Amino acid sequence: MTTKKKHSGIWRVILIAALAVAFFGALQAWGWLRNNRLPAFYGDAEVYVTPNTTPEDVIAQIKSQTGIRWEEALREVFKQKQVEKYITPGHYTVKAGHSCVYVARMLNNSWQSPVKLTIGGGLRLKSEIAASIGRQMRVDSAEVARALNDEVFLSKFGFNPTSVLLMIIPDTYEIYWDATITDIFTLFKKEYDKFWNDERKAKARALRLTPSQVGVFASIIACESNYIPEYTKLAGVYINRFRKGMRLQACPTVAYCFDFKPHRILQKHLKVDSPYNTYKHLGLPPGPICCPSKAAIDAVLNADVASGYLYFCASTAFDGTNVFSKTYAEHQKKARAYQQALDAQKK
Repeated sequence: MTTKKKHSGIWRVILIAALAVAFFGALQAWGWLRNNRLPAFYGDAEVYVTPNTTPEDVIAQIKSQTGIRWEEALREVFKQKQVEKYITPGHYTVKAGHSCVYVARMLNNSWQSPVKLTIGGGLRLKSEIAASIGRQMRVDSAEVARALNDEVFLSKFGFNPTSVLLMIIPDTYEIYWDATITDIFTLFKKEYDKFWNDERKAKARALRLTPSQVGVFASIIACESNYIPEYTKLAGVYINRFRKGMRLQACPTVAYCFDFKPHRILQKHLKVDSPYNTYKHLGLPPGPICCPSKAAIDAVLNADVASGYLYFCASTAFDGTNVFSKTYAEHQKKARAYQQALDAQKK
């Protein structure tokens, strides 16, 4: 072999080695860039992690909602970052622009996204409230049910098992999915205190009512009608009866005694022996009969008491509205007209 050929072979080896080093360096650079900087997902995904959730479960949740650009790379990163060991229960939002490493760190460091906890205005029974919270949060509905009847626990918030529904104002709240029962009730109390500002407290005093009494009136109105524009008139009727020492005779309070199961309140229902039966007992029932809505509370605070209405009955229009009266004679006349219209409709 000549010296020239020998040198040529050495340079060829050097060139190949240099290309190999460059190639593997480029691969490493690409791997780092892909894992640490580049978007790894085609869209957003909501991930829920419990103590039993594995990295594979997380990948399955993401895949069920959006595509993963580099699934094996994500598994590799999860292994490198020991996600199986450090993963923290909670709710996480994986964004399309997130990298593999960011998601791993998010899971390990509990970079959670809050969830929306909705308390619907139609919730009346504690069992319904417990079930609703249990469906939306990590806490068990049975735990919520126990809290709603726990005298000692509720006393920390200034409420008791009879009055607790006043504290839970129907709304949509933001809270972390893994929040504890104490966290959830602390949020309810915080929002309750915020809602009952100085202006609303002043309006309650002007009516010679406490915020709790306002809430109980509001709970009756919320169960009485779905037609919000006439809430102030309904509030006026009940407050006027209350002031005159009349029985409220509110059908929803009787329905409450039967867990709202009767579709219509009949004479047999009016005989129930309960402090919530406002056909038998004077004044307000001991507590609210549902979680009163903001609209119902504000309607009580702005009640139409000046009109002097003491009675109401369903309208012959059958549109969910009511007609109002100042005297019992006037009320009887309108009630007969409604009954006749109802009989005619049935025929």
